[in-house]
Amino acid sequence: MAPQGALGVAVIGTGKMGADHVRRLHHVISGARVTAVVDIEAERCKALADEIEGCTAYEEPSAAMAAQDVDAVLIASPGPAHESALLEALGHDLPVLCEKPLTPDAASALRVLEAEQRLGHRRVQVGFMRRYDTEYVKLKRLLDGGELGRALMMHHRHRNPSMPSWFTNEMLINDSVVHEMDVTRWLLDQEITAVTVLKPTPSSLAPEGMSDPQLVLFETESGALADVEIFGHCGYGYQVWAEAVCERGVVGIGDEHGPRLSADGRWGGRVTPDYIERFEDAYDRQVRAWVDATRRGEVTGPGVWDGYAAAAVCEAGVRAQREGWRVEVELIERPDLYR
Repeated sequence: MAPQGALGVAVIGTGKMGADHVRRLHHVISGARVTAVVDIEAERCKALADEIEGCTAYEEPSAAMAAQDVDAVLIASPGPAHESALLEALGHDLPVLCEKPLTPDAASALRVLEAEQRLGHRRVQVGFMRRYDTEYVKLKRLLDGGELGRALMMHHRHRNPSMPSWFTNEMLINDSVVHEMDVTRWLLDQEITAVTVLKPTPSSLAPEGMSDPQLVLFETESGALADVEIFGHCGYGYQVWAEAVCERGVVGIGDEHGPRLSADGRWGGRVTPDYIERFEDAYDRQVRAWVDATRRGEVTGPGVWDGYAAAAVCEAGVRAQREGWRVEVELIERPDLYR
């Protein structure tokens, strides 16, 4: 890779998220260009490549990664396809930004971790974009500053207007609450050690067979507690909210700060409709940080250890959800590469 030139990026997966990243790299982020797109949906992939000068469409990730104009890889394919793409990229010693999940389970995440360890240096950043959201960054800065004392509890709310018909109970944990798992670990700078899931009577709007909403409780290694209200069918919009209860104060983020209208005897604001709009700026910041760091020859942000830890907590969460009792998280000892 030539640090002075634009970073040539192969985007693997051209669905909703992948296409949005192609747009972001092509129109929003400086210092990078999309030189390859990869998808088994050949027609969709070629149509996207044809919109970008110098971009080639591929059906196999290995072919794109072997191309001379590819310096880095952004993985936005479905989770089950991540492990093979990650191992291929590590085999080429290519920098990677991998959308969450790193892989769908702890065993496969551990194989990726071991492959990166054998390489001897970090190459992979995982797409936990909330770490780049301005409100979460301010919350992290406040907690790290120490003026509020130790964080004792965290409260999270994660609400969606609706979920696709194919969404399952397990996906509420693996695809939604996984974000709260990561930000709790990051904000408190400690691992989650156990998970409990409680289920109230389901909403009448929940599809048959889904327990929605749910309350997920995390225990951490220092004894702090964090709870997550996950509500997949709240009906009115997309809301993410967090509050840290500390020894000398309480700090929260996520309250609506958009235009507030007073007219015709009423007042109110607007709730964002989905995660893409709510976290658009965070996605931009995340990809910009990855491109800038890669061009400097560095790897920053959440890495393979964070992806592995999230997968392990998800597995404990799904067991707790299914079995109805507290489940401890099983983690290997953290390797030196990730300390």
